[in-house]
Amino acid sequence: MLPIAAKKPKQTVQKTDREYWCELAYKMAQPVLEPMSKGELQATMLTEFSPSFDNRNRKVVYMETFGRLMAGIAPWLAMADDDTAEGQQRRQLREWALQAYKHAVDPESPDYLCWGVAGQNLVDAAYIAESFVRAYDVLWLPLDDVTKQRYIKEFQNLRRIDPPYTNWLLFSSVIESFIAKANNRQGWDEYRVNSACRKMEEWYVGDGWYADGQDSFAFDYYSSYVFHAMYLETLQNMMDAKVNSRLDYKKYYDRALKRAQKFSIILERFISPEGTFPVVGRSTPYRLAALQPLALLAWYGKLPQDLTNGQVRAALTQVMHRMFDHQQNYNEAGYLTIGFCGHQPETADWYTNNGSLYMTSLCFMPLGLAADHPFWSSKAEPWTQVKAWGGQPFPKDHRWADDIVTKDKW
Repeated sequence: MLPIAAKKPKQTVQKTDREYWCELAYKMAQPVLEPMSKGELQATMLTEFSPSFDNRNRKVVYMETFGRLMAGIAPWLAMADDDTAEGQQRRQLREWALQAYKHAVDPESPDYLCWGVAGQNLVDAAYIAESFVRAYDVLWLPLDDVTKQRYIKEFQNLRRIDPPYTNWLLFSSVIESFIAKANNRQGWDEYRVNSACRKMEEWYVGDGWYADGQDSFAFDYYSSYVFHAMYLETLQNMMDAKVNSRLDYKKYYDRALKRAQKFSIILERFISPEGTFPVVGRSTPYRLAALQPLALLAWYGKLPQDLTNGQVRAALTQVMHRMFDHQQNYNEAGYLTIGFCGHQPETADWYTNNGSLYMTSLCFMPLGLAADHPFWSSKAEPWTQVKAWGGQPFPKDHRWADDIVTKDKW
């Protein structure tokens, strides 16, 4: 009798890092964009609000959800079409997104967003504008003229909102600089841009950190959530629009980029060997948005020399596994729950709803790089804390001083 052949163990196919990121991004985006493409998001989204939520109009949740999600996945949707499984998902999301953009500003649509009903709308209009900036050719240019003019009008109408003297100045500057770029330098407010730029210079406190206003420095992640990305994008919009003003936007940009590079070094060093990072400050339910500058500079191809593509990808991927593989980050309808690593409603601030949390998508920007880009094709490497705690050589840290001087041109 012949021996019975042993059964071969079932082979499991290991996902690549990119496949894993795409899986996370699609899971986050589909429950938002598919219904909104049909004008059904506001009728179907399972929402959640902070236990201490204030008395503002609760419909802000939908604008927060859409704007913040799109700001994060826009670079991915800007990729050229292909017939891969990823390409098919990306194309579907883009088609849904273009329809959703139309519903967002159509007063006759059930998914018309609550433009101007609360000061909060300035924040999330800026994230919508930011999504257009990050995928201008595929998310802004294809929109019909009526929709484009509706956006310009809605953006301009938000000038009636007086922003607090904080990072909120950048929400105004991103919107106004986008208008300058998209509307042929017509109908934008130069003062809202230039005054924000001057304040960013006044509030810079060194080594990549910004103070959130003139009064005091807060040890939180607002340099990640807002300052570095929106300041760079404001300046880039001004250069793209070829605006000639008192400010030398190119010099401002080059200096702001160096500051963002230093801050990225700090963020990378925050990531532990296990893929955790310090949970400090307010707005911690924004989750991965705390690492936005790392993702942004990777997408720009401007990581500092101290950081390789392989170590940054490996570090960010480990954080994603730690945060999303086993925790209850989604409710039963597929929308994000309030928390940092799981459902932790006690972490919410008074302004937090589960639409706010879609800022975590800001970490997905490197998906806007081709699959054969060194960010994805480089071998995974140990990041700084892995080296330091593993007895390996690692680069020592040092202070970065500004070496670019900006003066008014006249």
